[in-house]
Amino acid sequence: MDDERWMRVALDEADAAASKGEVPVGCAIVSATGELLATGHNLRETDEDPTAHAEVVAIRSAAQKLGTWRLEGTTLYVTLEPCVMCAGAIVNARVGRVVYGAADPKAGACHTLFTIGTDTRLNHRFPSVSGVLAEECADRLRRFFAALRAQGKK
Repeated sequence: MDDERWMRVALDEADAAASKGEVPVGCAIVSATGELLATGHNLRETDEDPTAHAEVVAIRSAAQKLGTWRLEGTTLYVTLEPCVMCAGAIVNARVGRVVYGAADPKAGACHTLFTIGTDTRLNHRFPSVSGVLAEECADRLRRFFAALRAQGKK
């Protein structure tokens, strides 16, 4: 299944984030024709930038590659349900579809706490699919935070 294939690319990005000491969230953006346009992973600590979430990093890269901010027809794959900021960026970038792995009970803005992608008050809406390779996505986060707690950091 293509969703699982591209989620594995996002999982590779999550691993890259973890290797830098970043929260292991990864993202991949794919065109309507199945071309990988961009990848990204969390860089908040590395870049000292609170907006450097995996989705925002990937959206910026895809827009630059396409030469337009409109990412119509694309699918964004991300290992963790987008937060409010990222869901807003997805709306503003006109992403066509979102597929995510693990639900985020503390900040999820697609299904869990908010439903930004389907809010009819907004000028763009996007369908989202949840739970693709959810256990693999959640496991990376669990291991990361368990290691931090073991070090007395969180």
